[in-house]
Parts: sequence; structure tokens; C-alpha cells
Amino acid sequence: MNGRSHQLRRVGLLKSFIANNKLLAALLFSITGNIIAWFHMNAQFRWDWAKSQWWIVLIGVPISYLFYYSTRMFYEHFGQYWTVRPIGFGIATLTFGILTAVFLKELPSFKIWLSLILAVVIILLNISNTIDKVN
Repeated sequence: MNGRSHQLRRVGLLKSFIANNKLLAALLFSITGNIIAWFHMNAQFRWDWAKSQWWIVLIGVPISYLFYYSTRMFYEHFGQYWTVRPIGFGIATLTFGILTAVFLKELPSFKIWLSLILAVVIILLNISNTIDKVN
């Protein structure tokens, strides 16, 4: 198998994985987008390189694609937007809390810990289909 056909096979496998695992792929895209977005917006407070105009402009493009496709896959999986937004909010809140504590050394207060716990609950409620089955 030559390099080109091997690369095409990998692309085909990735597309097949995403098509069969939309929820998992949407979660991975959203988490990755939020991690990159955190660095995009907040790395300026820790590292000088993150104040570069090139960093600001170029990193916005992959973030946009990740959020666009995660939203699309969430919607295709759930069939409604009301599930998409709360999951995105929860993932963004958790990502922000973890990365801010790790890289900016700002530990959460008690109220923030409660917010982070609620973010987990929001994600789990919206990913779970059990509540919809009760109705």
C-alpha cells in the first residue's frame, strides 16, 4: 500500500468513526475546541507569545471549525438544539475551571466549586436519555 492510499484509508476510517459515534466525536471536538479557546483567550496573561497578532488571528480558525462541527454533530445526534447549548456551556465551564487552576494558579472558591459540580450535572442530564424516557 503506497503512502497516498494509506492516508486516504485513514481519512475514511476517521469519517466512518465520526459517522458511527457522533456523540463521542462531538464531545471530543467540543472539549478540544474549548481547550484551544482557553489558550487563545487566556494565555496572554501567562506567556508573551500569546499576545502576538498572528496567534490571535490564526488560532481562531481551528477553534471555529471545532465548535461548528461539534455543534453540528450534537444536533445530528440529539435532533434538537436545546440539548446542544447546555452541554456546550457545561464543557466550557469545566474546561475553563480546570485550565485556569492549572495554568494561572487561581484556585476556585466554594461558589465556583458548586458551579463546576453543576456544570457536570448539566452535561450528564443532557447527555443521558433516561430523563426523556420518563416523560
